[in-house]
Amino acid sequence: MHPAYSIIFFTSFSGAGYGLLACLGIVTFFASGPGNWLTGVLAVILGLILITAGLLSSTLHLGHPERAWRALSQWRSSWLSREGVMAILTYIPALLLGVALFFEMEVSGVWRLVALLTVLGAIATVACTAMIYASLKPIRHWNNPYVLPLYVAFAAATGLLWYQMLSVFAGETPSATRSIVAVLLITWGGKLLYWRFVANQQPLATLESATGLGAWGKVDPLDPPHTEENYLQKEMGHRVARKHADKLRKIAIVAGGLVPAVLTVLLPYVGVLAIPFAFATVLFGMAGVLVERWLFFAEAKHTVMLYYGDSNR
Repeated sequence: MHPAYSIIFFTSFSGAGYGLLACLGIVTFFASGPGNWLTGVLAVILGLILITAGLLSSTLHLGHPERAWRALSQWRSSWLSREGVMAILTYIPALLLGVALFFEMEVSGVWRLVALLTVLGAIATVACTAMIYASLKPIRHWNNPYVLPLYVAFAAATGLLWYQMLSVFAGETPSATRSIVAVLLITWGGKLLYWRFVANQQPLATLESATGLGAWGKVDPLDPPHTEENYLQKEMGHRVARKHADKLRKIAIVAGGLVPAVLTVLLPYVGVLAIPFAFATVLFGMAGVLVERWLFFAEAKHTVMLYYGDSNR
Protein backbone atom coordinates (compact mmCIF):
# COMPACT_ATOMS: atom_id res chain seq x y z
CA MET A 1 0.00 0.00 0.00
CA HIS A 2 1.06 3.58 -0.53
CA PRO A 3 2.42 4.80 2.85
CA ALA A 4 0.61 8.08 3.56
CA TYR A 5 2.72 10.14 5.95
CA SER A 6 -0.34 11.62 7.65
CA ILE A 7 -1.54 8.13 8.63
CA ILE A 8 1.95 7.09 9.75
CA PHE A 9 2.12 10.17 11.98
CA PHE A 10 -1.40 9.54 13.27
CA THR A 11 -0.96 5.88 14.20
CA SER A 12 2.46 6.51 15.78
CA PHE A 13 1.86 9.67 17.82
CA SER A 14 -1.79 9.13 18.73
CA GLY A 15 -0.85 5.62 19.81
CA ALA A 16 1.89 7.06 22.02
CA GLY A 17 -0.59 9.59 23.44
CA TYR A 18 -3.10 6.90 24.33
CA GLY A 19 -0.32 4.78 25.78
CA LEU A 20 0.76 7.73 27.95
CA LEU A 21 -2.80 8.27 29.22
CA ALA A 22 -3.17 4.55 29.91
CA CYS A 23 0.08 4.54 31.93
CA LEU A 24 -1.11 7.50 33.98
CA GLY A 25 -4.51 5.90 34.51
CA ILE A 26 -2.96 2.64 35.72
CA VAL A 27 -0.61 4.43 38.12
CA THR A 28 -3.50 6.54 39.42
CA PHE A 29 -5.84 3.56 39.83
CA PHE A 30 -3.36 1.34 41.68
CA ALA A 31 -1.16 3.89 43.43
CA SER A 32 -3.50 6.90 43.82
CA GLY A 33 -1.50 8.93 41.32
CA PRO A 34 2.12 9.57 40.36
CA GLY A 35 4.71 10.52 42.95
CA ASN A 36 4.68 14.12 41.76
CA TRP A 37 1.47 15.93 40.76
CA LEU A 38 3.40 17.66 37.95
CA THR A 39 4.01 14.30 36.29
CA GLY A 40 0.29 13.63 36.12
CA VAL A 41 -0.67 17.06 34.82
CA LEU A 42 2.05 17.02 32.16
CA ALA A 43 1.04 13.47 31.16
CA VAL A 44 -2.56 14.54 30.56
CA ILE A 45 -1.57 17.68 28.64
CA LEU A 46 1.07 15.97 26.49
CA GLY A 47 -1.08 12.88 25.94
CA LEU A 48 -3.99 14.96 24.66
CA ILE A 49 -1.67 17.04 22.48
CA LEU A 50 -0.23 13.89 20.87
CA ILE A 51 -3.70 12.43 20.36
CA THR A 52 -5.18 15.63 18.94
CA ALA A 53 -2.24 16.23 16.60
CA GLY A 54 -2.51 12.66 15.35
CA LEU A 55 -6.28 12.85 14.82
CA LEU A 56 -5.99 16.13 12.93
CA SER A 57 -3.21 14.76 10.73
CA SER A 58 -5.34 11.72 9.85
CA THR A 59 -7.95 13.98 8.25
CA LEU A 60 -5.33 15.14 5.72
CA HIS A 61 -5.61 11.73 4.07
CA LEU A 62 -9.30 12.28 3.36
CA GLY A 63 -10.56 13.68 0.09
CA HIS A 64 -12.93 15.99 2.00
CA PRO A 65 -11.57 16.55 5.54
CA GLU A 66 -14.50 18.86 6.31
CA ARG A 67 -16.83 15.83 6.13
CA ALA A 68 -14.83 13.71 8.61
CA TRP A 69 -17.48 14.20 11.29
CA ARG A 70 -19.98 12.20 9.21
CA ALA A 71 -17.97 9.02 9.75
CA LEU A 72 -19.05 9.01 13.40
CA SER A 73 -22.57 7.96 12.45
CA GLN A 74 -21.49 4.58 11.09
CA TRP A 75 -20.23 3.11 14.37
CA ARG A 76 -22.43 0.02 14.06
CA SER A 77 -20.49 -1.30 11.06
CA SER A 78 -17.30 0.73 10.65
CA TRP A 79 -14.13 0.41 12.73
CA LEU A 80 -13.12 3.87 11.52
CA SER A 81 -16.32 5.29 12.97
CA ARG A 82 -15.85 3.36 16.23
CA GLU A 83 -12.33 4.73 16.47
CA GLY A 84 -13.63 8.29 16.14
CA VAL A 85 -16.36 7.76 18.73
CA MET A 86 -13.96 6.18 21.24
CA ALA A 87 -11.36 8.91 20.63
CA ILE A 88 -13.91 11.60 21.52
CA LEU A 89 -15.27 9.72 24.54
CA THR A 90 -11.77 9.18 25.95
CA TYR A 91 -11.23 12.95 26.16
CA ILE A 92 -13.86 13.17 28.93
CA PRO A 93 -12.27 10.96 31.64
CA ALA A 94 -8.77 12.09 30.63
CA LEU A 95 -9.65 15.76 31.17
CA LEU A 96 -11.42 14.99 34.45
CA LEU A 97 -8.39 13.04 35.63
CA GLY A 98 -6.15 15.98 34.72
CA VAL A 99 -8.36 18.33 36.77
CA ALA A 100 -8.21 16.00 39.78
CA LEU A 101 -4.43 15.74 39.61
CA PHE A 102 -3.96 19.49 39.04
CA PHE A 103 -5.91 20.37 42.19
CA GLU A 104 -4.23 17.48 44.04
CA MET A 105 -7.56 15.92 44.96
CA GLU A 106 -7.59 12.68 46.89
CA VAL A 107 -7.72 9.93 44.28
CA SER A 108 -10.31 7.53 45.66
CA GLY A 109 -13.83 6.40 44.87
CA VAL A 110 -15.12 8.18 41.78
CA TRP A 111 -11.66 9.39 40.74
CA ARG A 112 -10.35 5.84 40.65
CA LEU A 113 -13.27 5.05 38.35
CA VAL A 114 -12.30 8.02 36.15
CA ALA A 115 -8.73 6.69 35.98
CA LEU A 116 -10.02 3.25 35.00
CA LEU A 117 -12.27 4.73 32.29
CA THR A 118 -9.25 6.62 30.92
CA VAL A 119 -7.30 3.36 30.63
CA LEU A 120 -10.17 1.46 29.03
CA GLY A 121 -10.92 4.30 26.61
CA ALA A 122 -7.28 4.55 25.52
CA ILE A 123 -6.98 0.80 24.94
CA ALA A 124 -10.32 0.63 23.11
CA THR A 125 -9.38 3.50 20.78
CA VAL A 126 -6.04 1.93 19.84
CA ALA A 127 -7.79 -1.42 19.33
CA CYS A 128 -10.30 0.22 16.97
CA THR A 129 -7.44 1.78 15.00
CA ALA A 130 -5.81 -1.63 14.67
CA MET A 131 -9.06 -3.25 13.54
CA ILE A 132 -9.42 -0.76 10.70
CA TYR A 133 -6.51 -2.62 9.10
CA ALA A 134 -6.87 -6.08 10.63
CA SER A 135 -10.43 -6.38 9.29
CA LEU A 136 -9.36 -5.95 5.64
CA LYS A 137 -9.33 -9.53 4.37
CA PRO A 138 -7.83 -8.80 0.91
CA ILE A 139 -4.57 -7.59 2.54
CA ARG A 140 -2.79 -10.52 4.17
CA HIS A 141 -0.12 -8.33 5.82
CA TRP A 142 -2.89 -6.77 7.89
CA ASN A 143 -5.53 -9.47 8.18
CA ASN A 144 -3.69 -11.66 10.72
CA PRO A 145 -3.72 -12.21 14.51
CA TYR A 146 -0.57 -10.14 15.13
CA VAL A 147 -1.86 -6.70 14.12
CA LEU A 148 -4.23 -5.95 17.01
CA PRO A 149 -1.94 -6.97 19.91
CA LEU A 150 1.06 -5.26 18.27
CA TYR A 151 -0.79 -1.95 17.90
CA VAL A 152 -1.68 -2.08 21.60
CA ALA A 153 1.87 -3.16 22.52
CA PHE A 154 3.52 -0.34 20.57
CA ALA A 155 1.15 2.18 22.17
CA ALA A 156 2.09 0.82 25.60
CA ALA A 157 5.83 0.83 24.86
CA THR A 158 5.95 4.38 23.52
CA GLY A 159 3.56 5.59 26.21
CA LEU A 160 5.84 4.20 28.90
CA LEU A 161 8.84 5.99 27.39
CA TRP A 162 6.96 9.30 27.35
CA TYR A 163 5.75 8.75 30.93
CA GLN A 164 9.28 7.92 32.05
CA MET A 165 10.60 11.12 30.50
CA LEU A 166 7.93 13.24 32.20
CA SER A 167 8.50 11.65 35.59
CA VAL A 168 12.25 12.28 35.35
CA PHE A 169 11.59 15.87 34.24
CA ALA A 170 9.31 16.33 37.28
CA GLY A 171 12.09 15.16 39.60
CA GLU A 172 10.98 11.58 40.27
CA THR A 173 13.53 8.78 40.56
CA PRO A 174 13.19 6.16 37.76
CA SER A 175 11.63 3.10 39.39
CA ALA A 176 9.96 1.07 36.63
CA THR A 177 12.96 0.53 34.38
CA ARG A 178 12.66 -3.28 34.39
CA SER A 179 9.00 -3.13 33.38
CA ILE A 180 9.76 -0.70 30.56
CA VAL A 181 12.60 -2.85 29.24
CA ALA A 182 10.36 -5.93 29.42
CA VAL A 183 7.58 -4.20 27.44
CA LEU A 184 10.08 -3.01 24.82
CA LEU A 185 11.55 -6.48 24.35
CA ILE A 186 8.14 -8.16 24.21
CA THR A 187 6.83 -5.60 21.71
CA TRP A 188 9.75 -5.82 19.29
CA GLY A 189 9.96 -9.59 19.77
CA GLY A 190 6.33 -9.74 18.69
CA LYS A 191 7.16 -7.63 15.64
CA LEU A 192 9.89 -10.07 14.67
CA LEU A 193 7.35 -12.90 14.89
CA TYR A 194 4.98 -10.85 12.72
CA TRP A 195 7.63 -10.36 10.04
CA ARG A 196 8.44 -14.07 10.09
CA PHE A 197 4.73 -14.93 9.84
CA VAL A 198 4.05 -12.76 6.78
CA ALA A 199 7.26 -14.00 5.10
CA ASN A 200 6.12 -17.63 5.40
CA GLN A 201 2.40 -17.08 4.89
CA GLN A 202 0.86 -18.40 1.70
CA PRO A 203 -0.81 -15.86 -0.64
CA LEU A 204 -4.50 -15.33 0.00
CA ALA A 205 -5.14 -15.88 -3.73
CA THR A 206 -3.31 -16.61 -6.93
CA LEU A 207 -4.04 -15.53 -10.47
CA GLU A 208 -5.38 -19.04 -11.07
CA SER A 209 -7.80 -18.95 -8.14
CA ALA A 210 -8.80 -15.33 -8.79
CA THR A 211 -9.75 -16.04 -12.41
CA GLY A 212 -11.18 -19.51 -11.72
CA LEU A 213 -8.95 -20.98 -14.42
CA GLY A 214 -6.67 -22.99 -12.15
CA ALA A 215 -7.98 -26.31 -13.47
CA TRP A 216 -6.45 -25.47 -16.85
CA GLY A 217 -2.96 -24.97 -15.43
CA LYS A 218 -0.82 -21.89 -14.88
CA VAL A 219 -2.42 -18.60 -15.88
CA ASP A 220 -0.33 -15.80 -17.40
CA PRO A 221 -1.80 -12.45 -18.49
CA LEU A 222 -1.30 -11.61 -22.15
CA ASP A 223 -1.17 -7.83 -21.70
CA PRO A 224 -1.30 -5.46 -18.74
CA PRO A 225 -4.76 -3.98 -18.03
CA HIS A 226 -3.45 -0.43 -18.54
CA THR A 227 -0.74 1.23 -20.58
CA GLU A 228 0.34 3.46 -17.68
CA GLU A 229 0.18 3.35 -13.87
CA ASN A 230 -3.27 4.04 -12.47
CA TYR A 231 -4.71 4.81 -9.03
CA LEU A 232 -4.95 1.16 -7.98
CA GLN A 233 -1.32 0.45 -8.79
CA LYS A 234 -0.17 3.56 -6.94
CA GLU A 235 -2.27 3.05 -3.81
CA MET A 236 -2.53 -0.76 -3.61
CA GLY A 237 0.79 -1.99 -4.97
CA HIS A 238 3.61 0.08 -3.51
CA ARG A 239 6.88 -1.81 -4.04
CA VAL A 240 9.72 -2.01 -1.52
CA ALA A 241 12.99 -3.69 -2.50
CA ARG A 242 13.76 -6.66 -0.26
CA LYS A 243 17.22 -5.39 0.68
CA HIS A 244 15.82 -1.98 1.62
CA ALA A 245 13.04 -3.55 3.70
CA ASP A 246 15.55 -5.73 5.58
CA LYS A 247 17.74 -2.71 6.30
CA LEU A 248 14.78 -0.67 7.54
CA ARG A 249 13.67 -3.51 9.81
CA LYS A 250 17.09 -3.59 11.46
CA ILE A 251 17.04 0.19 11.90
CA ALA A 252 13.57 0.02 13.47
CA ILE A 253 14.58 -2.71 15.94
CA VAL A 254 17.80 -0.99 17.00
CA ALA A 255 16.37 2.53 17.21
CA GLY A 256 12.95 1.62 18.61
CA GLY A 257 13.84 -1.29 20.87
CA LEU A 258 17.48 -1.85 21.72
CA VAL A 259 18.66 1.75 22.18
CA PRO A 260 15.72 2.80 24.43
CA ALA A 261 16.14 -0.40 26.46
CA VAL A 262 19.84 0.26 27.07
CA LEU A 263 19.26 3.93 27.91
CA THR A 264 16.46 2.97 30.29
CA VAL A 265 18.71 0.52 32.13
CA LEU A 266 21.36 3.24 32.52
CA LEU A 267 18.86 5.94 33.51
CA PRO A 268 19.04 5.46 37.34
CA TYR A 269 22.84 5.79 37.30
CA VAL A 270 23.49 8.85 35.13
CA GLY A 271 22.72 11.55 37.70
CA VAL A 272 22.37 15.01 36.16
CA LEU A 273 22.15 13.45 32.69
CA ALA A 274 18.87 11.73 33.54
CA ILE A 275 16.69 14.21 31.62
CA PRO A 276 18.76 14.03 28.38
CA PHE A 277 18.84 10.23 28.68
CA ALA A 278 15.06 10.06 29.18
CA PHE A 279 14.49 12.40 26.24
CA ALA A 280 16.78 10.24 24.08
CA THR A 281 14.73 7.12 24.89
CA VAL A 282 11.63 8.88 23.56
CA LEU A 283 13.44 10.23 20.51
CA PHE A 284 14.85 6.84 19.50
CA GLY A 285 11.68 4.98 20.46
CA MET A 286 9.45 7.16 18.29
CA ALA A 287 11.95 7.04 15.40
CA GLY A 288 11.86 3.25 15.48
CA VAL A 289 8.06 3.17 15.55
CA LEU A 290 7.83 5.59 12.61
CA VAL A 291 10.07 3.29 10.54
CA GLU A 292 8.09 0.22 11.65
CA ARG A 293 4.81 1.91 10.76
CA TRP A 294 6.12 2.96 7.33
CA LEU A 295 7.01 -0.66 6.62
CA PHE A 296 3.61 -1.79 7.91
CA PHE A 297 1.91 0.21 5.16
CA ALA A 298 4.54 0.01 2.41
CA GLU A 299 4.90 -3.80 2.47
CA ALA A 300 1.16 -4.51 2.44
CA LYS A 301 -0.37 -5.44 -0.92
CA HIS A 302 -3.98 -5.78 -1.97
CA THR A 303 -4.99 -8.94 -3.85
CA VAL A 304 -6.18 -6.72 -6.73
CA MET A 305 -2.51 -6.46 -7.70
CA LEU A 306 -2.72 -10.03 -9.04
CA TYR A 307 -4.26 -8.58 -12.19
CA TYR A 308 -1.18 -6.41 -12.65
CA GLY A 309 1.30 -9.26 -12.54
CA ASP A 310 2.08 -9.17 -8.81
CA SER A 311 2.34 -12.46 -6.91
CA ASN A 312 0.79 -10.89 -3.75
CA ARG A 313 3.82 -11.98 -1.76
